[in-house]
Amino acid sequence: MSALQRGLHQWKNAGWKNWDKDKWLSEARDFVNPVIAGLWKPARMKSAKDPDKTISAKDAAADQGVSDPDPAPVEATAEKTPYHDHAAPVGKVFFDSPEGSMVCSGTVVKDVNHPGKSNLVWTAGHCVHAGGKGGWYRNIAFVPAYNDQGRSESELRSASAAQIAPYGQWWADWASTSNQWIAGGDETGGAGAPYDYALLHVKPEQGSKSLEETVGNALDVDFSAPSARDVSTMGAWGYPAAPPYSGLKMFKCVDRPGRLSLSPGLPTMYRIGCTMTGGSSGGGWFRVVDGKAELVSNTSIGPADNTWLAGPQLGKGAQALYENMSKRYDGQ
Repeated sequence: MSALQRGLHQWKNAGWKNWDKDKWLSEARDFVNPVIAGLWKPARMKSAKDPDKTISAKDAAADQGVSDPDPAPVEATAEKTPYHDHAAPVGKVFFDSPEGSMVCSGTVVKDVNHPGKSNLVWTAGHCVHAGGKGGWYRNIAFVPAYNDQGRSESELRSASAAQIAPYGQWWADWASTSNQWIAGGDETGGAGAPYDYALLHVKPEQGSKSLEETVGNALDVDFSAPSARDVSTMGAWGYPAAPPYSGLKMFKCVDRPGRLSLSPGLPTMYRIGCTMTGGSSGGGWFRVVDGKAELVSNTSIGPADNTWLAGPQLGKGAQALYENMSKRYDGQ
């Protein structure tokens, strides 16, 4: 606790000034994210950069006996507007890192212990924690259905806060990611990539309504880690922010998934063709089961030429993380 208190004394409007790697809080118990009212103004959100996670062709070719051939690129298509009618659970995750303001994507997911009243957001581990050589990021907030009408940059200059963030800003009061990401994640995904998932518990700026009640939708999470060979279609949703995208609009890619194995000792990841760039990281991967969309993965890594995306299979470890988060807030 003393380390947290020292960190809080270093707080300033733009976030903690001291990002000394020896003092950068890393352990799961160290997460702290006090609300700074008015920090994420529209201009600051717009200037946030993507934490791009790319791997080289050499890395992607590892263990070809398990990996399927590279998929053909699938051109990302713009989601229909208003987003709250077509992809209500999807939004943007904002946070501060030593490099400045950053942005990812996230998805509102159901909470087994709070049916109809979830405050949970699924995203990538690298959107909340730097991995093996860093610690927790700061000022983490979620904006569901960001830029709901898909306005252009020029149109957003005169847009109201409600038009940019129709459901408001939701600050994370707790975040969880896998121990494998904390220990082995790095700038290119590293050994933590197959475990690159995270869960946020958020709270509203004001009022008592839950995130799910406010947005009107949330997705179940499929922790069965189905084989890519048994799934005909997966879709990835997010807000790509690196060129040629601006990060202002929501896009999606739908493809038949293949397998990607970075090492014989690591779990196989899902891979689909997709031209979305950084900023889409953390965005949910959905598939339809019995007529209902379920979250089955999230965007983790991709190649430098932005022809495909890969995401972790969500198995028992991801389920334990989810259940622990749900229980943490049981009765509240």
